Formats: sequence, C-alpha cells, structure tokens
Amino acid sequence: MAAVQCLFLIYDEAESLCFPTLILNLVLVLCVVMENNWNDQEAQAAINKYSDVSEDIALRVYTSRLIGSNPALVIHGGGNTSVKSVVKNRIGEETNVLYVKGSGWDLDTIEPPGLPGVKLDYILKLRELEALSDEDMVNDQRVNLLDAKSPNPSVETLLHAFLPHKFIDHSHADEILVLANQPNAVELCQEIYGDFLGIVPYIMPGFLLAKAAAEAYEKNPSVKGLVLINHGLFTFGETAKESYDYHIEAVTRAEEYIAKYDLKTYSPQQTLPKLKPSEILEKIGPILRGLYHEHTKASWTLHYRENPDALSFANSEECANWSQIGTITPDHVIRTKQKPLLLNPKNLTDDDVLRKEISQGLDEYIENYHCYFKTNKEKKGVDKTELDPLPRVALIAGVGLVTIGKTVKETRVAADVYERSFQVVRKAFSVGKFDPLKDDDLFDMEYWSLEQAKLGKSVPLKLQGKVVLISGAASGIGLGTARLFAQNGANLFLLDRDGDKLSAALESLKKISKGHTTIQTLDITDEKAVDESFSILLNTYGGLDVLISNAGNAVQGSIGHVDPEALRSSFELNFFAHQALACRAVKIFIAQKTGGVLLFNASKAAFNPGKDFGPYALPKAAVVALTKQYALDYGSDNIRSNAVNADRVRTGMFSEEFIKERAAARNLEPDDYFKNNLLSQEVYDCDVAEGFLHLTLAEKTTGSVLTIDGGNIAASPR
Repeated sequence: MAAVQCLFLIYDEAESLCFPTLILNLVLVLCVVMENNWNDQEAQAAINKYSDVSEDIALRVYTSRLIGSNPALVIHGGGNTSVKSVVKNRIGEETNVLYVKGSGWDLDTIEPPGLPGVKLDYILKLRELEALSDEDMVNDQRVNLLDAKSPNPSVETLLHAFLPHKFIDHSHADEILVLANQPNAVELCQEIYGDFLGIVPYIMPGFLLAKAAAEAYEKNPSVKGLVLINHGLFTFGETAKESYDYHIEAVTRAEEYIAKYDLKTYSPQQTLPKLKPSEILEKIGPILRGLYHEHTKASWTLHYRENPDALSFANSEECANWSQIGTITPDHVIRTKQKPLLLNPKNLTDDDVLRKEISQGLDEYIENYHCYFKTNKEKKGVDKTELDPLPRVALIAGVGLVTIGKTVKETRVAADVYERSFQVVRKAFSVGKFDPLKDDDLFDMEYWSLEQAKLGKSVPLKLQGKVVLISGAASGIGLGTARLFAQNGANLFLLDRDGDKLSAALESLKKISKGHTTIQTLDITDEKAVDESFSILLNTYGGLDVLISNAGNAVQGSIGHVDPEALRSSFELNFFAHQALACRAVKIFIAQKTGGVLLFNASKAAFNPGKDFGPYALPKAAVVALTKQYALDYGSDNIRSNAVNADRVRTGMFSEEFIKERAAARNLEPDDYFKNNLLSQEVYDCDVAEGFLHLTLAEKTTGSVLTIDGGNIAASPR
C-alpha cells in the first residue's frame, strides 16, 4: 500500500469542489491509495476473452490495462509494456517474438493488435553495434514485424528486447518521479531500493538507453527493475503477475519514503483578483483565444480544469519558481511545452487594458521560446524548424489551471498531464528539491521526430477548433446542422428546451463527432437563463466563433383576431430570442477580435406569408431585418451576418394533420406537398445544414439570405 496527500475537502467525480470543511488551516495528511489490483479471476477472464491469441498476450493485455488505468502510473499514451513469446511461422518454424506496445495505443485501452510482434533474434543482434540511428532503428523494427500492417513498435522496443525477462512493465509513476528528479536521485534511490532496483542515468530513449539499461541489469541480475533518472520505472519478471507486483512494490516504497516528509504549504500571493474563477475566465478566455488566433490564424479552444489544488498553486508565491523549472518526465514536453504561461490579471474592468496585459505576458513567453529554440539549435548544430511557440498550459491567479489547444482532446490531455505535474513538483520540494532535465535535453525530446510522431499529422478538418452555438438543436434543422458541423470538427454548444431530446441528440452525435459537444436545456426566451448559458459556454470553450440561431415555432392565427399575448409570445421566441443570442455573441466576437459568424434561421414566410400565419411571419420578417442590421453595424469588425431561408422541411414544427390539410388545399398527397417546388425535390434538414456550413465558410458574404427550398418563386427575395 502507498501514500498520497488527502486534503480535508470533498470532491465529486467530475473534479469540481463540492464543499470545504470549516477549518481555517487545511491539514494535510497521508492516505493509502496505491493498490495491487491483480485478480486471479479477472486474469483468467482475460485469457478466456482473448482466446484467439496466446495466453502470454492475453495476460500482457490484462496487466497493461491494470497499469494504464491508474493515472498515478501513466496517462495518455505514457509507458509501455512487452512480453516475449514463441510462435510458429507460416512454414512451421518456431520464431522468438517480442510483443511490445505499439504507437498510438494507450495502456488503459490496449487490445492484442496494440502489441505488434517483432522478430526477436534479429533485434537482439543490434546490441552488438556501436551506434544505430533512430531512422535505422525504426526501419529494422518495422522490417522485422510479424505483420506488416501493425503499428510502429514503441520507441523503447530495444530496451525491452535487450533485457532477458519475459514480461516487462514501464511507467512514469508519480512517486518514482518525485525521487528520480532529486539532485541526489542516484544516492536516494540506492538508499530506498538497495538491490531491489538498478539505476540508469538519464539517456535519450533509443539505442543507447537500451544498451545502458541492459548493462545496468547485468551488473546486478538480482534486481527486479530499473529506475531511469528523470524518466520513470521499469520492472520485469517471468510472469505477468510477477512484473506487475514488482511495479506496485517499487511505487509503494517510494510513497512510504515520501510520506515521512510534511507536504510543503503554499504562500498565497499578496495581490489576487477579487472575482470568482468563472467570472475571470469569462473575461480572459475570449482574449486568449483571440491572441492565439492572431499569432497563428488558426482557431484554438480553452479548457478550464476546476481543481482547488491547481487554484492554490496558481495563487501561490511558489508558482512563479516551481512551475518554470521543467517537466517531471521528458515525454510531457510535447503535451505541455517546457513550462506554463503565468498570468495574474490586474485590471479586469477594462477589456483593452486587460488585453494589453495578457498580450504582453504572451509575447514574453513567445520571445523566451524563440530564444530557447535558437540557443539549442545553434548549440547542437542541428537543422530544425521551430514549432509554434505558444504555451499549452496557463496558470492564472484567481482561476487555476487552463489549457489551450487546437482540439478539445489536446486541451484535456494537457490538463491531465499538468494536474499530475504540479503535484509531483510539490512533493519533490517537500522531500528536497526538484531538479528535472534542463532545456537542452528537453529540446532534444521536443524536437525528436519519434516523439512528435505520437501527436500524429492529420489534415485539420474544416471547423477544427471552431466553437459553434446552435439553438433548437434537439431535432429537425438544428440537429441536422449539429450533425454536419460535428462531422467537420466543430466544438458544439447545443441548446434546446426539450432536455430528453437534447440528451438523445448528444448520444447520437458521439458516434460521428470529430469535435466535442456540450448541451444545455434552456428556454431561450428567459434572458437570465441565456446569460447563465453564455457563462457556461465561456467556461467550457473560452469563446465562440459561430452562432446558429435556429429555434422557433410556427404560431398561427388570423392577424386581426390573434390574442395580443400570443403575438407577443411569438415575437419573444421568433425574434427577441434571436436578438438575445446575437447581441451576446457579438460581445464575445469583439473581445476576441477574430471576427465571427451570425447565422439565423429565417423563413419563406418573411417574403411570402401564408394565410393565418401572421403571428409567425411578422417576427420572421423582423429576423431578416435583424440579419441585415447586424451585417451593417458590425461588418467593420469582420462579423458576418447571414440567414438561411428554408421551406417545407419535415421537422416537428408541424403536425401530420396540419401537413395533410396543407397538402389537400393544393390537391396534393402529403409526400408530394414536400416536393411541390420548381425542382420537384424534397428539401431535408441536411440540405439546410449544408447552407449553414456554406455561409460559415463564405468569408466574403454578409447581409445575405440563402434560399433552400427547391425553388419557390413566390418566396424569393425581391
């Protein structure tokens, strides 16, 4: 069993603070958390489940998942595992094979295909070489795969191969990193582990590290694993259970040692913002997104990790020093850069002054990154192209931990990584010091082609990084639009008053979405609720790029006899709700200074009202005027305002009985009613969605009404 700090605070599973106990001084105690989760029945179940592969591979999957499911050991692609086995090839010859975690797989979700098999006999002969380039190493591993379709084996394949053990486990365990990043890490680990673990000084992953690890083991073949200084932990054994048990034991010893020390307390900064974290983020988020766009011309999204420990760290005097020293393991540099951006906003009442303040902090960070790149490039004499210099992590006084990325996934990975990082740094200073790799070694890792390959090089989708709000999104045109925008990478914020349908829509979108989706049940005629909704939007994504104001309802009645309250109610939903969303969206667009897109769902009734449809046609005509007014008033801010004018789309707005009546009045069958246009083709919600997408991407179109109705000449604008 092992130990971690436990605050006298209670949290829910979503990482949000529920309530603090009424204690003036938080007392930090040590609680047991690290457990050995091996279970004989579950191990056998894994063997049964993966009966189409060998027992070796089945157990390798089982213990890989045990390690991967514990974030104190590995997160997001970290760590790797292997097993050595013997298989018969196509002609019946026995072949020694190393099955090792493949690129692109995470230990917590790994399946047998995530363990590509490499012919071991040839790989072992590579140890005889004096040197081996990364390119040749990767090539030799690929040409010796059992299956050419397999993913690339881990960059640490040779390390697994050169050690003789059947099962090998590698992690970046938090408590191991507390020790491995001490100035006296070698002596400290020798004191704690004796002959239980060998010690390997830091060497860049690859051929030389593999040889050094094998030599460290051969100096004392009784060791059960290796501590890699500044890097992580390897353990090994002849069975899956043995290697896993040694791993847990090694981490447990580290935790027990760390538990002897009182956890360092933070010293609060003297001047901190007075607003709530959410209120600060509402002001800072759009500015940050705008500045990132200014530097890259790409869309970025923010993620706020509501973590009271992170808030305490960001509010502390220690943060300015501790956060700038380096990463807890070199693998993290591709997720978080070498250090976070630090912000302590002084003026939250003047947007222009606040933007200047944040811009200065960001410019200083970028300049320091340029210097880091230039210095190490010249020092090492390498030909490298500078990566973008923007920080991926921001520690904001009064807010806490904020991450920035081109996708929501990137932001959440960075947040997960940094949540572990600052806790490790704190424990390291509690034990002694935090002495990680210096910039020159981090540069090698950050600009290592094999490390960058972990991030992939996919072509950005049309709407990657864009934040899109859609009202009336639970069905009909709103849902059809949400589907199309989700498929094109947009991050969606969906509103509807029907919570059940909205939840069902979310489930359906999960299957196709290339971005992220957040939903909120909302009556958009409630101005206070709309304000709260935009606060949630800003705390979720940091800003907004596109508003699709779609919600509406076809209110009927003879205009001379309509109930005045019914008419006002129709205007509330079919006009004023559009204005309520649009005016708030424009404020965000202006704060971002990136332009923006307003899209309204108009109606043919605005140009061709039907009998007894005045209560609907009048506010819709006003929406067309509203569209043009926004185009006129905010074109100079590069805010585009357009509308889509659709007709006869099957949605839940009209009942089947109503449709039958409308069709009968034209001597048509109901299905023919929907095709009664110049093209004789029915218009679907996906067609309207295509119109919204077109207008989103049409950078030089504003003040326009796009008609999508198959051709209704009576409703065409004049």
